[in-house]
Amino acid sequence: MKKRLALSNPLVNFLDKRHDEFTRHDLIKVIEELEIKRFTFHYTALDGKLKELKLPFTTRLQAERILAEGERVDGSSLFKGLVDTSLSDLYVVPVYSTAFLNPFEEHSLDFVCRYLDRNHDLAAHTTDNILSRAADLFYEDTGMKLHALGELEFFLVYEPSSSLYPVPPQAGYHASSPFVKTSLVVNEMVEHISRITGMVKYAHSEVGHIHKLHSNLPEINGRRAEQHEIEFLPAPVEKMADMIAVARWIIRTVALRHGMLATFAPKLNEGAAGNGFHFHMEIVKDGKNMMIENGKLSATANKLIGGLSRYAPSLSAFGNTVASSFLRLVPNHEAPTKICWSDMNRSALIRVPLGWIKGRNLAMKVNPCERTPFEDSKDRQTVEFRSPDGSALVHMLLAGLTLAARSGLTEPGMEELATKYYVEGNIFQDPEKYTYLSALPANCSQCAALLEKERGLYEKDGIFPTSMIDYVVRKLRSERDEDLARYLSELPADERVEKTLRAMHKDIYAN
Repeated sequence: MKKRLALSNPLVNFLDKRHDEFTRHDLIKVIEELEIKRFTFHYTALDGKLKELKLPFTTRLQAERILAEGERVDGSSLFKGLVDTSLSDLYVVPVYSTAFLNPFEEHSLDFVCRYLDRNHDLAAHTTDNILSRAADLFYEDTGMKLHALGELEFFLVYEPSSSLYPVPPQAGYHASSPFVKTSLVVNEMVEHISRITGMVKYAHSEVGHIHKLHSNLPEINGRRAEQHEIEFLPAPVEKMADMIAVARWIIRTVALRHGMLATFAPKLNEGAAGNGFHFHMEIVKDGKNMMIENGKLSATANKLIGGLSRYAPSLSAFGNTVASSFLRLVPNHEAPTKICWSDMNRSALIRVPLGWIKGRNLAMKVNPCERTPFEDSKDRQTVEFRSPDGSALVHMLLAGLTLAARSGLTEPGMEELATKYYVEGNIFQDPEKYTYLSALPANCSQCAALLEKERGLYEKDGIFPTSMIDYVVRKLRSERDEDLARYLSELPADERVEKTLRAMHKDIYAN
């Protein structure tokens, strides 16, 4: 009998198969031998949140029918404004490779689903299928695949029971217990996400620590907030988007069970770190990372950076979708405001992090008794896109990033564009350099205008439907924030603080 690691997926262990090998017959075996009473279907709607449908069954035939045919849902409610009520039905069909045992409800076998339309085709207007089309087009045009990993930052807001071992402001990065009080709650989140997705790289306490929140919202007023990050392992962009939706669901549910609020809001307090949502990307061909060549960034990697730079302004429409996004994107807070890239530089929009280029087996340098090298042929170099935050529309953002990558690899002049946007050092400490760089949008209104201007980048080849671009533009304009920064700056100090907090805290349940 094979030995299993503690965080291995129980279904993989039980069936002794990889996720992508699961069949309907396998799942029937699961429900019969593990006493499953119902399926729970999950799918991401227009608001970016995971939805669910519970499907009990009393016979094997009923269970098989559900697995084989899926079920109907009201698309006009899930995609309000995009689907006419007279043509509203959609099918939700389970993707067998996503099957998992629900960690919060006994006897439930859960799936992430895909939306199909009345013709049994992948529904053109749903966010999961927009991303799927973008990924397919990238592969068709390049013969390669785009993998991504997300850095999911969030605050846990709770009623403090002790004032011992305080964390100073902006000093929470990689802090440990007893200074961080919510570590055990995060451990629980990480265990669930790991067993379900197999894609957690690590988790840690982040910079932000707010000793006492002041708010007009009773659920957070007077409470403490600790910031954490869960980072994923690279995966195909379609899988990454679905698993992030599942992870957000798990994080919020675990927090609620401990009487806490988990929020991905871009900003909670002036002077405190906001919740970024950075994405690392790598180009993969036949399972091989294509980002390094002869010990340095490859032409492929530089073309990717060029494509990201070209699309960057309009990508903010999917990555920064609320007014408080732009209270986070300010100079000197490790949040980008200009289009540029650099090596390991956290003031840049696109960062090239350390990637073990110079060698492996670093532990042998500090463990002299270790004589056996670890053999691993996989390169780990990525490039990181740093402007998105917790308000991001994840499937649409990753679809946009995929189209940017495709542009970089297929259109001329992208390596030269990457060269143009390269910088060294902290751009916020170099006024001349800071001035000549192109700016990212400064509010949702500017994002809407840029997306309208550049909508052809997303609508060509039928990737983004016109109705979806129209929806995002309307959503951005509904924030009415074109004069927010000026309005806040002209208020008396006390009133400015109060109005700023209101603008931030309206987004505590964002996406």
